[in-house]
Amino acid sequence: MLVLGVDPGSVRTGWALVEGTARNPIMVGGDVISLPPKIGFHLRLAALMDRFEEVLDMRRPEVAVVESPFHGINARSALQLAHSRGVVLGVLGRRGIEVQEYSPATIKKTVTGSGRADKDQVRRMVQSVLAVRLQDPASDLSDALAAAYCHLAHEGLRAAIDRAES
Repeated sequence: MLVLGVDPGSVRTGWALVEGTARNPIMVGGDVISLPPKIGFHLRLAALMDRFEEVLDMRRPEVAVVESPFHGINARSALQLAHSRGVVLGVLGRRGIEVQEYSPATIKKTVTGSGRADKDQVRRMVQSVLAVRLQDPASDLSDALAAAYCHLAHEGLRAAIDRAES
């Protein structure tokens, strides 16, 4: 299974392609789409759309995982994040790619064992599980990798349940 993990943002959007299973995940690709913070917000969204389309032109994932919105950020940041998520979800929808959403706590718990893990703990565990080295600061990429891995783990669990029930 090829899974695209996405950590959307209005200035930096991390993306990562992971294939395989939770027991044998392989990072196929990943990077951060960095947008100039000093240009108009509408121009950043347009650039995000163009750059994200380019990512999907490289490989077509079976499923994309986008972290669900969380509370606790200020209203302006939440609104900008919602716009960025909307661009990502719109591009995925236009391409007909299935989207799964997991809460930040679910992703952290799946990857680290704790739903309250900090970004550094997530980064270290992602590096360990996927046997990759990520440069600091790489939280946007490591968060995208964590989202993709979370889906592989949950899909493995769903498959095991299905086998047990049949």
